[in-house]
Amino acid sequence: MRHHPPGNLLLSAMAPEDRAALSAIATPIDFAHGQVFAEPDDPIEHLHFIESGFCSSVAVLEDGRTVETLMVGREGVLGVVAALTPQRAHTRSVAQVAGSAQRVEAQRLRVLAAQRPGVRDILADYMARLQGELEQSAACNALHHAGRRFAKWLLRCHDRVEGDTLNLTQEYLASMLGSQRTTVNEAAQGLQKAGAIAYSRGRITVLDRAALEHAACECYRAGDVFRLKAG
Repeated sequence: MRHHPPGNLLLSAMAPEDRAALSAIATPIDFAHGQVFAEPDDPIEHLHFIESGFCSSVAVLEDGRTVETLMVGREGVLGVVAALTPQRAHTRSVAQVAGSAQRVEAQRLRVLAAQRPGVRDILADYMARLQGELEQSAACNALHHAGRRFAKWLLRCHDRVEGDTLNLTQEYLASMLGSQRTTVNEAAQGLQKAGAIAYSRGRITVLDRAALEHAACECYRAGDVFRLKAG
């Protein structure tokens, strides 16, 4: 069983005086599984520094199909594109695992970032690293086998939750990966045969993380500076 230290890693990385200034304008909230923070073209009015659980940005196509574009957990902030200038959402932001966050009004955060270079620099660095992950993901989705992408995605979920069990239905996994349910099922069965996971009725338990990392494509390791460290 793995446990994470509490708190958001971006806030923890700030100088004490910057963290205190941001905390003074933040409101602690809890969010539920399935909670939608924004739909495409909504103005981004709040940013959420995730403390536990995780959220996804999900592209919604005209035919109703969806695919995850990025995942945000304790390492980041949901809605970061509005941290320095006013922005509208390009995707749906939705909670995949219930958790907690520090919510900050976007306008107040922009004022704070203008006043405090340390806050601005941490947010800018996070956005740059996030851009790197998005670029890596574009190559991954185009070139890598679904089974290896599935293993990578499970690792990224595992990094962001307490414990080793993930409650993820086939329908949800297929929509996040932009794959068919049969493809997800084949990938999960393959990982189960390899002893990496146990898979039954929408519940995945990570049994051998090293085996799961071995099964994942190189993009998981390439994102090492961005992702949370396991353990």
